[in-house]
Amino acid sequence: MMSRADRTALSEWWWTVDRALLASLFALMVIGVILCLAASPAVAARLNISDPFHFVHRQVLFLIPAAAVMIATSFLSPRNVRRLSMVLFIIFLAGLFATLVFAPEVKGARRWLVIAGTNVQPSEFLKPAFVVIAAWLFSESSKRPEMPATLLAMGLVGVVLVPLILQPDFGQTILISLVWAALFFMAGLRWIWMVGLTGLGAGGLFIAYNLVPHVQKRIARFLNPDSGDTYQIDAALNSFRNGGWFGQGPGEGTVKRGLPDGHTDFVFAVAGEEFGVILCLIILALFAFIILRALSRASQETDPFARFAITGLAMLFGLQAAINMAVNVHIAPAKGMTLPFISAGGSSLISLAFGMGMLLALSRKRPGAAALAALSEAPARRRDEGAELRDLPAPAGVAGAALAPGA
Repeated sequence: MMSRADRTALSEWWWTVDRALLASLFALMVIGVILCLAASPAVAARLNISDPFHFVHRQVLFLIPAAAVMIATSFLSPRNVRRLSMVLFIIFLAGLFATLVFAPEVKGARRWLVIAGTNVQPSEFLKPAFVVIAAWLFSESSKRPEMPATLLAMGLVGVVLVPLILQPDFGQTILISLVWAALFFMAGLRWIWMVGLTGLGAGGLFIAYNLVPHVQKRIARFLNPDSGDTYQIDAALNSFRNGGWFGQGPGEGTVKRGLPDGHTDFVFAVAGEEFGVILCLIILALFAFIILRALSRASQETDPFARFAITGLAMLFGLQAAINMAVNVHIAPAKGMTLPFISAGGSSLISLAFGMGMLLALSRKRPGAAALAALSEAPARRRDEGAELRDLPAPAGVAGAALAPGA
């Protein structure tokens, strides 16, 4: 057991990191492995993969480095978090533009680069780095009004959204836009900006609906299920009905066999069928706890950068989970977005771990910094107190003694 008196980096990290937040994230990872065991054998059989646990092995293979990335990143200082985010932002922004030229087309979109035999989605790694840099710019705009930080933040989001729209990937576009707009709101945007941004977003959705066929089809199927194929959504809803409150039991689900993306986009529906609404509520409670815990930590921060970055990373994590679960229960149009740490994935797991590692790093208690600030203020405070004492009138007895002959 580590003592508070230890001065090692590990001991300092253990006593300053939010252990409840850390435990909740690891709980999601464990649930992800369990649900992958339940959902992926049917997918492997449908794809004629000889190993029924192929996706389980792959999930564990990526979870190990993901956990290592999250822990390692949580050791960083806020300054190093900014520096690392800047480096990764530049690298994966270049990768995002590279997808437009080199990425193979899958289902009408170019989103993945094949690097060393592994599919890498640059936008997944770009998201947390983007949020941290945007948070830094908005925090600078509040501290240094002379710096054109707001204009730089607008240019930043424009540079990111252009290649996302060209891929196209409207789900990530909406997610990044919402987080950026929330940070802009926290920074104190004027109402005219809010009206303008809302109009710009609505105009963008209108254009996408009229010019991009698959966007139109998805929205039309959501509003009118009879207008097209709704097989996956219908199967997901049947999974929840079939599972009831307590589920059919591990491995006993039948509807999951017809879900093409049961191990990724619709893993929440598999959870409902095999383990029931109870497990779905537990998963929902875990996500809610993580988001509320992070926002609570953000509200206690005195540093604007840390406050903005923690809020942005928490929103990024929470909105992605909310979109996935909303699609599964048919209260949002279908969108290929994973459930954080639960859906089977590769680059998405590593990128989520990176984002949550930065959140843990920024939300750590830093008594050393507070004590250093107090020590630096102490000499000035003592000088001020001394000056106040010298300005006070001396007592009569003391003054008389000072004026007495021979004193």
